[in-house]
Amino acid sequence: MTEQPSTLYAKLLGETAPITWQELQPFFARGALLWVDGAQDLVEVALAVAEDDQAKVAAWLQAGLLAKVEETRAEDLLARDPQLWAVVVAPWVLVQERSTAPTVH
Repeated sequence: MTEQPSTLYAKLLGETAPITWQELQPFFARGALLWVDGAQDLVEVALAVAEDDQAKVAAWLQAGLLAKVEETRAEDLLARDPQLWAVVVAPWVLVQERSTAPTVH
């Protein structure tokens, strides 16, 4: 990333919003939900997915920082109902558990 956010980064940041697990369940049922580790920048991960940056995405998948939402995580989210943030990068919805709004770095 450069000092100035890219146009796509800014667009994705603007489309990132809080969401409940209840609202995400249909995407989970379709297998279209990707979990982003809380230490990662949700918008940066979404940007890499949108730009088909296979090296970055593969590295995150390998490290467990990006993964399809599994049944055990879905059950945990249903039980806890935490604050989640999501952004759509069709056909995926990327979701992350966050306590504050994402910021531009």
